[in-house]
Amino acid sequence: MEQLHNQLLNKSVKKVFFTFFFPSLFGLVLMSVNILVDGIFVGNGVGEVGLASVNLSVPVFSLFISLALWIGIGGGTLYSSLMGKGNQKKAKGVFSLAVTSITILVIVAGIVGRVNVEVISKWLGANADTLPFVMDYLSVLFLFGWLMALQQVLSVFVRNDGSPRLSMVALGTTAIVNIVLNYFMIFTLGLGVKGAAVATVIAEGVGVLILLFHFRKSRTHLRYGEFGWSWSMMGSIFSLGFPSFLAEAGMLVFTAGYNLAVVSLLGTEGVAAFSVVNYLHGFMFLSFFGIESALQPMISYYNGADQRERIVSSVKLGERTAFVLGVILLLTGFLAAPLLVSVFGVDSEEVKQLAIQGIRLFFIGYLFLGFNFVYMTYFQSVGQVGYSSLVILLRSFVFLIALLVMLPEFLGIAGVWLALPLSELMVAVLLFIFARKSLFQHSFSEKQKTLV
Repeated sequence: MEQLHNQLLNKSVKKVFFTFFFPSLFGLVLMSVNILVDGIFVGNGVGEVGLASVNLSVPVFSLFISLALWIGIGGGTLYSSLMGKGNQKKAKGVFSLAVTSITILVIVAGIVGRVNVEVISKWLGANADTLPFVMDYLSVLFLFGWLMALQQVLSVFVRNDGSPRLSMVALGTTAIVNIVLNYFMIFTLGLGVKGAAVATVIAEGVGVLILLFHFRKSRTHLRYGEFGWSWSMMGSIFSLGFPSFLAEAGMLVFTAGYNLAVVSLLGTEGVAAFSVVNYLHGFMFLSFFGIESALQPMISYYNGADQRERIVSSVKLGERTAFVLGVILLLTGFLAAPLLVSVFGVDSEEVKQLAIQGIRLFFIGYLFLGFNFVYMTYFQSVGQVGYSSLVILLRSFVFLIALLVMLPEFLGIAGVWLALPLSELMVAVLLFIFARKSLFQHSFSEKQKTLV
């Protein structure tokens, strides 16, 4: 820990940033490839209807993950704080409460969902073509979704207990097992969409088993302590983890909103085209989390050490990295759209052309998305959770939903593809005018005071 502190204070901001950035990016790319390959197998093995059906089911997946991140990150933050204060007994109580509460919560949600699977499938936009496939996928997800949630929570606590490599191994193994099982379930056993769901939950179960090795270590502080319900402790967990929940819930709203918009305009073909765009978005989007993972520990530490100039330098470096990454992704989408669509095994020419148009318009949003991520991370890292939550609410809920309702009335399907880019642009303009100017002006005034 002391070595890390010396690096943060004595190395250049640029060196520190890339020390954090590249390992985070590697892990997230591995996770992204897993998402992308999953879509490729479903598209080639089941077809456009299967691809659309899995995409219609994504909001339920996002719901489970958002609940897990809410409790996991909130609990992990509280756990680390208590361990830093030497209160190991209470820290173990936090771990016990987090694991127990997320398991019970997701199991109850799964039972309710399984009983009402047909109704929920129709709520998500399933029609006569996709309903049987959506029900197949969700039936498995509702019964075993607790494994996904448990892996997320355990992974957060294991990292906070000093074993980030084990978390990385669990993530990598989950991805590899999921890819292998997807091929086996879909192409060898012919189980289709249900096979894809079974592969996902089995792979998550393997990830949980790997994380359990952490508890066999003699030096681990992470033990399942005496369980006791505490409303105040749960309140602290929910408060600390709320921005992470909100961000993941935004993905739920994004997917459901886009699905409903395209299905109302173009039916199953529209959902199939958006499925291709969304799988690629899942791959591209996670790369921006590498910037967030690099900036968060830096800004948090510099804020505590009152290193204002280093915070500003970190934010500027994050802005430049986000812009370069956004340009690369936009050019990739614009130039390689036909190739990207072809790997999903889409046969319908109409779906192909819709997906190509969607990629080229939708990817414009990456020019602004990374900028917004930098400031979301900055606000959360300096303890301004309200501002971070406001950015998430504007970009993922308020602006996006309004644009998805209004733009298709004037631009048709092009309006659907442009809803996210315009939402990100609007938030970026607000941040540029208010947050960026305020941050840099404050830094300048602090510097002037020190010179005087």
